[in-house]
Amino acid sequence: MPEDSRARQRTGAGVGLLLTLVLAAVLLTALPDDESRPEGCAPRTVGAWAADDDLTAEFARYGDDASRTDDWTGGDGTHSVRLPDGRLLWLFSDTYLGQVYGPPNPVGESFAWRDTSAPLVRNSAVVMREGRLESTLPAPLFPDPGPNQWRWPVAARVEPRSPGSTEQVLRVLLWVRTAGAAPWVFGVPTATEVATLSLPDLRVESVVQVLDQRTVPDPSRRVLFGTTLVTEGGWTYVFGGDDGQAASRPASRAYAARVPEGGLGDPAAWEYWDGSEWTARARPAAVLGDGRRTGVGSAFSVVRQDGTYVLFTMAAGTRGLTTVTSYWACSPTGPWHGPARDFTPALPEGQVAAYNPQAHTELRDDGRLVLSYDVNWLEPTAAAAQLNRNVSLYRPRFVTLRLEPRG
Repeated sequence: MPEDSRARQRTGAGVGLLLTLVLAAVLLTALPDDESRPEGCAPRTVGAWAADDDLTAEFARYGDDASRTDDWTGGDGTHSVRLPDGRLLWLFSDTYLGQVYGPPNPVGESFAWRDTSAPLVRNSAVVMREGRLESTLPAPLFPDPGPNQWRWPVAARVEPRSPGSTEQVLRVLLWVRTAGAAPWVFGVPTATEVATLSLPDLRVESVVQVLDQRTVPDPSRRVLFGTTLVTEGGWTYVFGGDDGQAASRPASRAYAARVPEGGLGDPAAWEYWDGSEWTARARPAAVLGDGRRTGVGSAFSVVRQDGTYVLFTMAAGTRGLTTVTSYWACSPTGPWHGPARDFTPALPEGQVAAYNPQAHTELRDDGRLVLSYDVNWLEPTAAAAQLNRNVSLYRPRFVTLRLEPRG
């Protein structure tokens, strides 16, 4: 297959995921306040928010830098993790590398652009030091596990190599997908893996599979974990979702797993919420969503603040193309309440949409929260051409917000 055809196929996969997230992000049923809430847990919603122009501009600066041809110039699936030496590692799914050229582009528009032959890889990692992006690790960082399969990195954390160990490693959750026909143009959900990287050199030591979903006949019911994680009380809570692609299941459900500190890389250490208790049996039950009227997109983010868990996802219906909303709970397993106040961040002009809202708790220590959102072209057949003629489109944007008690 010619390289430009493969690039179009890969970019179409990213747009397919975008559309899935938009279609799957439906309203959660509002639940009454629980008077017996645990101490410290209270309804929370988005308060004041503003565009974080400096952080958005830093990714534009780095992506437009023409001094290297093997570094990041655009990508989606934005996640981050703070390393022990202070560096910040940014993880991306489908990623453009190669040369970026200054405006005008070949059709005379005032956009920086890249050639259609620019490499597109399935994942990448970019290092930031003291607020400035400085290098891209050799990409792809995580090689394809097999023919017609690929790995998308999602949430990550630094933890002991094993429970009680003094040595730290970086653990990165990976989604494995397999090429498929419509409606699985973005790949059939296949497995959740965990990669272990050494510190400080960020060398990939191993990749282990923690949840194989190939035996689940209906791809729309396969669960991939790692869209977001929260640490609390010696546990790492890992959230995941299925893919509501079947006509009978138009919305995604959310799920929860937990692992003791230091155990992310040990499949035997994982426990799943089965609807009534944590169990080692890999038969998770949904913590949100009925698959029709309620649910979330398969990529969402959860944070814990002052005893309350807050979930960010795109809003329901067509508003999900532009609008972020939030929900709250006193426990990772729910019940989840909402939606609370939403907001609509800025988008570039054109047939574009926002998706994959992700919180970056390591970026602020003043009570505010940084949230990223990805941007892509809506029409799959035109996406590759549009993202190359205007390289600013396929890059994360950022907002800074405060969470406040909900009256």
